Amino acid sequence: PSSSSLVSSMTLPLPPRRRRLLQGLSWYRYTGREGGHTGHTRLRTCRLSCTALSLSSSRPSSSSAESSHANVATGRMGTARSLVTTRHRRNQNQQKQRRRIHCDCVPPTVDQEADEETLPPTQTQTSSSSLTQQQSGSVAAATDSEGWTRRATVVSFCFVAFLLCNMDRVNMSVSILPMAEQYGWSDGTKGLVQSSFFWGYLLTQVLGGVLSDRAGGKVVLGFGVAWWSLFTAITPYAASLGLGPLLAARAMMGVGEGVAMPAMNNLVSRWVPAQERSRSLARVYSGMFCGSILGLLASPPLIERYDWPTVFHLFGSLGVVWIALWFAPGIGPASTPTKDTVISAEERAMLAANVAVADDNAKPVNIPWRALLSKRAVWAIILCHFCHNWGTFILLTWTPTYYHDVLGFDIYSSSYAAVLPWVSQTIMANIAATVADTRLLPNYGATKTRKVMQSIGFLGPAVCLTLLPEVNEPMLAIALLCASQGLDAFSHSGLYSNHQDIAPRYAGVLLGLSNSAGVLAGVLGTGATGALLEASGGDWAEVWSVAVILYMVGTAIWLSWSTGERVVD
Repeated sequence: PSSSSLVSSMTLPLPPRRRRLLQGLSWYRYTGREGGHTGHTRLRTCRLSCTALSLSSSRPSSSSAESSHANVATGRMGTARSLVTTRHRRNQNQQKQRRRIHCDCVPPTVDQEADEETLPPTQTQTSSSSLTQQQSGSVAAATDSEGWTRRATVVSFCFVAFLLCNMDRVNMSVSILPMAEQYGWSDGTKGLVQSSFFWGYLLTQVLGGVLSDRAGGKVVLGFGVAWWSLFTAITPYAASLGLGPLLAARAMMGVGEGVAMPAMNNLVSRWVPAQERSRSLARVYSGMFCGSILGLLASPPLIERYDWPTVFHLFGSLGVVWIALWFAPGIGPASTPTKDTVISAEERAMLAANVAVADDNAKPVNIPWRALLSKRAVWAIILCHFCHNWGTFILLTWTPTYYHDVLGFDIYSSSYAAVLPWVSQTIMANIAATVADTRLLPNYGATKTRKVMQSIGFLGPAVCLTLLPEVNEPMLAIALLCASQGLDAFSHSGLYSNHQDIAPRYAGVLLGLSNSAGVLAGVLGTGATGALLEASGGDWAEVWSVAVILYMVGTAIWLSWSTGERVVD
């Protein structure tokens, strides 16, 4: 072609992909080890001159000048394209070595938005997946460069609070055996005593979520630990007064523990980015499993050496230490990163960019009850929480009795054997959470991740409990219970991580709603188990059958209604 036609062709606008590529290569901020300085951050700017990419055809020139001008332009175009290609390949090769955090750049023009709308769906999904991976890398880079973070302190405090929560809860599972001998209780009475905890626990689920979303999770969680520690310590005195006062004391203890989970969920929704959510929740819930382990291990020696009231006195006093540290200035965290006085500026900025509700201005003025209760995804969480907790609370409260009555273990052997399923659940919860956050979530999205993990959390225990009545060998029965609890741990990366997915601003309230259903399952399941055992003469097959049916119903509901996308703003 002639030189004039070449110049005219070069005045055409760049293709959309090339223009987006040039804009993407224009602004990067690299964080990592550069020049021997850890965490050194510098802004690298690559500005490509528009004159190297297009020429004005309006300037008059001779034919020789045009030819020279075109040759220069062609050389500049080739150089620019070579620069772009080289830089693009280099950034791809260094993606795993250098962690990139994108700066806020100039918003796209109307033409660029139109170009984005014309992209095929496959390219759009690929772009979204790349953004998710880049955000995950950004959070990981921030964690690596900061070391111990303030949000890690929040997770650690919640871990210990939940450890104390389950220690104070399961001590009755062991102490119920000598207490029943002392007071002459039947299986029905034992079930009534153990279910009385859930009466108060049910009352404060939604209330705890509302108070946490309005007053902050720090105050509500601190109140809960103080309240349940007090009534744990006075349980022996209440038992000496009679069955009625004992039931009232256990119910009041449940009132305090009822606010713990909504308050924790509120804190996590404001302190932990989505890319760390499954792992953080798994660590917090590991506190519950560790509390069950410590409570079941420590109770028998204390009962043998001192007597069963010592268990309640000692466990209740541990809450005082936690409260002192929780409210100590400079040690305990604030309800939100914006209120915290110890958090670094880098971590505060990272949380502001990656957490859906990270500041006080995002607090809801009015809770949209109608919007929440009109969503199928909300009802999926509520109903599946009920189905899940029926089996979980039966295992939590009745496992030592099962070992004692069915497998013939004494109080020590039954307590030690009851620890093993919780050890299995602690290990598997953290493994499942790591897989969910690092493998499934970046590649398949939140919806598929939550559905897969919760399906395993339902179907795995259903299979194990179906086989349990056919087993007569104690070690095989313990192995099935360990497998059941280990597979149940996948629920913490499914159901229990879904509240912040669909309604992060109302995560505390939503967890209060769903946990109310879960507590109702605890009330009905724990009481019904005692009634079934008393009516059937100690036949556990009916107990496991009800749990299996509810696991199957929960699986069908979860696969049909759940989602990982936000449904309530």
